[in-house]
Parts: sequence; structure tokens; C-alpha cells
Amino acid sequence: MTHRRDFLMTAAAATTAALAVTKTAPAATAAESDPQTLPVRFSLNTSTIRGQNLTIQKQIEVAAAAGYDGIEPWMRDIETYLKQGGTTGQLRQQIEDAGLFVASAIGFANWISDDEAERAAGLEAARHDMELVAQIGGKLIAAPPIGAHRGDSVSPPLEIVAQRYRTLCELGQSVGVYPQLELWGFSPTLSRLGELAYVATEANHEYACVLPDFYHIYKGGNEFTGLGMIEASKMKCFHINDYPGDPPATEIADKHRVFPGDGVCPLPQVIRGLLDNGFAGTFSLELFNPEYWKRDALEVAQEGLDKSKAVVRQALALQVG
Repeated sequence: MTHRRDFLMTAAAATTAALAVTKTAPAATAAESDPQTLPVRFSLNTSTIRGQNLTIQKQIEVAAAAGYDGIEPWMRDIETYLKQGGTTGQLRQQIEDAGLFVASAIGFANWISDDEAERAAGLEAARHDMELVAQIGGKLIAAPPIGAHRGDSVSPPLEIVAQRYRTLCELGQSVGVYPQLELWGFSPTLSRLGELAYVATEANHEYACVLPDFYHIYKGGNEFTGLGMIEASKMKCFHINDYPGDPPATEIADKHRVFPGDGVCPLPQVIRGLLDNGFAGTFSLELFNPEYWKRDALEVAQEGLDKSKAVVRQALALQVG
């Protein structure tokens, strides 16, 4: 059983993780500047090129050609591929032959609903999705607060959400896939980092982990220092993106997300805090910008990877003090 201290860090550790980065080194070392030695991996969440309407086979080709380490597909694209006669074995082979790994997957199973029938159906959907993810070589899937994410929906008490997340974790363990508790900044449930940490901690399960997102942290009105209270190994995948200063957080939407470094998010400082606390997971580029969807998919993917690596290098070049 996982103890709470394994998930929540001490206040002293959180202070270290806070954005205590104030000076810039004259230059990064050669190792820090070499993209091959960056301490994290990079993945393409296929929402970034969703508007180009590519098949999942083409999405894999784009991710590989752009130079990503991994790909984060959407379950609906996998399902479409299977309905058209493909197999999970063939898809796994293509991913591996392309030199990629499955960083995570995006599904929307309703595991949290107060309606027992809906929740039961949601858990069956989650099992189905997890089995497919495992078959293509993946070990992670997003678990957003579907069913309690709208203003007119019932938001269960966090204690109940934690119990339901534990059930989802038990299901994931039976399949070998970790359900990542996903932060959604617009949701009345799980929009706060404190809620995310509480639910994952109270679930008290070894498969419990979280899926943060720079945009959603901002959208939910959180301070980035809160990330210092979550143990680094419990953030296996982290959605990377940026956002403009206008519109304000109350009005900003997914479509306003921009490439890392093109907005106002203090990405280098926040990433440095993550790295100093031991984060060694995957940054997965997740954008929904319709302007990017008008462009060539490979061009967008390459620019996104270049800019993601750039902010990580900037983080490495910062000195704590």
C-alpha cells in the first residue's frame, strides 16, 4: 500500500520546488544543449494535428519524422483504425518500427459519475480502452473527470471521487495500464492541483498517478508552486503547451493554446522546479489551435518539438539562488 508521504512531499521539499530560479547561467553546458541528453522524453499528442484529419498510421509517421520519442494517440483514432480492418498488433508493430513508444493515450471513460449504471458502463469502457492501450504497447491512459466536468453536473465529494479512482486503479492494475488522474482547469471537479493530489493520495493505490497540463493549471486558477507538493514519479506524463496573456483565464479556451515559449507561461522556471524534484517523465505536446490545423502537419509537429526542447534547455540553463 502506498503511504501518503510517497505522494505528498514535505513542506521543505515544496519550498525547494518552488520557482526559486532567479539567475541565468552564462551558457548551458554542451550536454545541456544536446537534445540527445535532455533528462526527459518528448511525445506528440495527436490533438496537435487533429485538424489535418490524418489516419493514426499517418500520425505515427509524422511523429517519427518530426523526431519525437513517443506518440500519445486518441482512443477514437485507434477505434477507427480497428473498424477499418487494422489490428492492434499491426499498429504496435508500426509504432515500434518507427522508433516510437506509446507515451499515453487519450480516452474519455465515465468512471466518476454518480449514476451507477453510467459509472458501470464507464468502467467497462475504461477496461476496453486500457486493453487496447496495452495491446499497442502502452502503459498509461488519461483519466479526466468526465461525468463531473460540467457546471450543470453533480460534483461528488472528493472522498467519493477518491474511492472511484481507486476502483479505476484496481481495474488498471488488472490490465497493466496506469489511469492518470487528469487535471481539467474548466471542470468543477479536479481543476485544482490540491484536489488532484488529494484524490490520488486518498485512493491509496500503487497505480495512482496524475496527469498535469500547463494550460489547465493556469485555467484552473492554480499557482505553479503547487506542483512541488506532488512527488515527481507520480507525474509520468505531463502535457506541455503555452498560453497567451489575453484572453484572461476565465475566458481562455483550448483553442488559444500555443507552442511552448510563444505565450506567457513561465515554462523554464516551472520546468526547472520539476527537474530539480526528479521529474524524468514525458512532455507530451497537446495543442488544439485551429491556426496550426491549417498548416502542414509535419511542419507543426517539428516546430512544436523544437520549441518544447528549447524551453527545457532554458530550464537547464537556469541557476537556483
